[in-house]
Amino acid sequence: MLVTHNRARYTNLTLPRLLETCPPGSRVWVWHNGPDRDVLRVIEQHRDHPRFHRFHHSPENVGLRQALNWLWTEAGGEFLSKVDDDSLMESGWVEHLMAAHRAWAGFGVLGSWRFPAEDWDEALATRKITELHGVRILRNHWVQGSGHMFRRSLVAELGALEPGQSFPAWCLRAAQKGYVNGWPMPLVREEHLDDPRHPLTDFTDEASYQASLPLSAQHTRATTLADWLAQTKNDALAVQGASLDLRQYIGWRRKLIHARRRVRRIVTGKNAWT
Repeated sequence: MLVTHNRARYTNLTLPRLLETCPPGSRVWVWHNGPDRDVLRVIEQHRDHPRFHRFHHSPENVGLRQALNWLWTEAGGEFLSKVDDDSLMESGWVEHLMAAHRAWAGFGVLGSWRFPAEDWDEALATRKITELHGVRILRNHWVQGSGHMFRRSLVAELGALEPGQSFPAWCLRAAQKGYVNGWPMPLVREEHLDDPRHPLTDFTDEASYQASLPLSAQHTRATTLADWLAQTKNDALAVQGASLDLRQYIGWRRKLIHARRRVRRIVTGKNAWT
């Protein structure tokens, strides 16, 4: 499923790429949030594509939870996936993730890699790379909300997204059930257009960034373009360096970590991303 909002130029790039990279037999669902007519016109241009399956328009921007639950509860395919309108998927991504899932039913949520090569930290990543049932994987208990794939049966086991629950938190629930999440290697690439370093980004200067702050930037108080770039880089380090000890994400340990982040945010005026 592709979720769109108010970025017609991005959608004009990402929707046809998604349709092209999904193999025959795939069904692409599209959910559009908001009244943006330019985005709706782009979507309409692709409605006759053989892999364009369903479309839903929410006149109000209701966020991501309703869109995800629409797909999760109504789709009938073996695997489910969601892609954002700022993500360009590489050829073969569906086959790559699907092959990993079919190698072992113990994989939970598997993702594409959205960070550029310069964000790869060999020392951090190596200790989390393992091989399971013939699949080499960079393990982490959550992946990003775009470019991932999991079995539909996981929704039946864990339930749909609850109010206030983020997708990474849902991934953690899968990990707590014993499923292994992460990024199969070699990494399947997802070009993140909102990365200020990407040549096709809309964020070419401070004014363009302020004109269309990403939703996650609003949540994490990345109020300037420099903040957003720092967050993007730190996100890459965070997932490579995050502990695989599940105890750190539940109970008192989780509360302690969040309390420390709140203190750092109060002191520095910025969100702590690591």
